[in-house]
Amino acid sequence: MRPFAALDRLAGRLTPYAGAILRVGVGWVFLRHGVAKVGMGAAAVAGFFHGLGIPFPHVFAVVVIVTETVGAACVVAGFLTRFWAACMAVDMVVAILVAVLPRPFELEGLLLAGSLALIGLGDGPLSVGRLIAGKPRA
Repeated sequence: MRPFAALDRLAGRLTPYAGAILRVGVGWVFLRHGVAKVGMGAAAVAGFFHGLGIPFPHVFAVVVIVTETVGAACVVAGFLTRFWAACMAVDMVVAILVAVLPRPFELEGLLLAGSLALIGLGDGPLSVGRLIAGKPRA
């Protein structure tokens, strides 16, 4: 018998739910940041974006706030995960290129990687999207 065979079997049973864990973790962090931006107000976020040189700062402030609140809540729930994860990935690419570099970007890089993984994984078995589609958990 292979060493750690029991651990391998347990991990194999948990594999379908790994996406849900990632979804909740990534979505929760985005949601926390989005709620903070809602608290600041769109005008303050737009002012920050203007200072960074982002064009149409008021429009993009609203887009980012919606992505980081509505989109993050949808990702946590597992509804339209691929779409919102793609929006979050773009959000992080812009944040890294415009606001963070040349400083290290650990959190933003991790959120980008998580968002990209969620584009591939989609809603997953424990999700509102699966319930709406009427698919069994499998």
